[in-house]
Amino acid sequence: MTNIPTNASELQEMLSDGKKVTELVNNGQLGAVVENYASAIAKRDRDMAQQIEEQVQNTVVEFMRENGQDASKGRGLKPHANTDKRIYNAAASGAKFDKDFDGAHDFFNTIWHKNVDRATEDRRAEMKNAASSYTGADGGFLVPEETRAELLQLSVESGVVRSRARVIPMSSPSVGIPSVDDTSHASSLFGGITASWESEAQSSNATNPQFSKVVLNAHKLKAYTEVPDELMRDAVAFESFLNSAFPQALAFYEDYAFMHGTGVGQPEGFYNADAAVVVAKESGQAADTVLWENIVKVYSRMLPESLNRAVWIVPQDVFPELATMALSVGTGGSAIWLNNGVQGPPMTILGRPVIVSEKAPKLGDEGDITFVDLGYYLVGDHQTMTATSSPHYKFQQDVTAFKVVERVDGRLWLNSAVTPKNGGPTLSPVVKLAARA
Repeated sequence: MTNIPTNASELQEMLSDGKKVTELVNNGQLGAVVENYASAIAKRDRDMAQQIEEQVQNTVVEFMRENGQDASKGRGLKPHANTDKRIYNAAASGAKFDKDFDGAHDFFNTIWHKNVDRATEDRRAEMKNAASSYTGADGGFLVPEETRAELLQLSVESGVVRSRARVIPMSSPSVGIPSVDDTSHASSLFGGITASWESEAQSSNATNPQFSKVVLNAHKLKAYTEVPDELMRDAVAFESFLNSAFPQALAFYEDYAFMHGTGVGQPEGFYNADAAVVVAKESGQAADTVLWENIVKVYSRMLPESLNRAVWIVPQDVFPELATMALSVGTGGSAIWLNNGVQGPPMTILGRPVIVSEKAPKLGDEGDITFVDLGYYLVGDHQTMTATSSPHYKFQQDVTAFKVVERVDGRLWLNSAVTPKNGGPTLSPVVKLAARA
């Protein structure tokens, strides 16, 4: 084993020696060297150790990239160094196991029922007991917080809603989020606050704002997959599978629920929210068409403060309508979105991003054109994830079934659309185009 650096100068000298770092990487010793160094420093100054670990992580990964090494081998030197701080929660129940596993593959390999050595069984027993107090009869093994955060971070990159929503950490199965019962600005704001210009001697009018509560309940989302035993034994291949298949599956099913969920035993999707506004089609408009007038009128019903955050969500089959959409000018007209076939589509409408998703309603259905400010969508994340493998299913085929369970909820913050001060049409953070059948 290489001598452990005892100070920052020695560490810098070691990391500056390209030949030495390459040798440590190839021998699988780099992680142990840095971890032992961090432990020694931590005894003197824990805050400094955290800063050094983060700097080491960045330095190692950058060095390996520049020198043609596999940068993934430099990962995992510090828990959650590469995870979004908004996702990772040091207080989560799984955080206690962060230092016990070297990445997702090590965790799933540990809970694999075909690992039967005594040390592995002891680790599983501890995780099982820790999970049971949070999940009741569902059981399973508590996923380390670093692994949970990494999986969710990857899912955020492929998901539509979570990355743009307001994520609320949940320390209990049910959390009430205060909200203002704001339905009209015609005579007051925020459900009852009024203001008036008065003389010095005039008495003030009493105000009585109305408050309500949005309740988030942690619903169980179960992800299930079958893994060949050969893949389980290949650490690199299995890690790649975990970092692609599971996050994409979680993102897909989360997204669909955040969009279309009924609110019964699952999140309530923003398409189904009571506060959503539906804009009528144009008189005589043909089925399965999109007109520029539709776009303008949908845009006009967005809350003014949301115009710089809202995004358009459309299905793939709406593209031909957008590409041929024209603005009538006298007896003629001109293309309004796609001006030529040389460059790609702008992927913005009226300055706001266009997100194409197969989870959006199909062309002609209500909501196929939706303008939404997802900052008004609340995602309740219980921040506990459990996993287990089946020792029985497809036993003879050398296939292992894995089940991963997360607990999450979601719903719109507003309970109803808002009537503006001028008494015009109601406004909302979710505006949908009506069906054109």
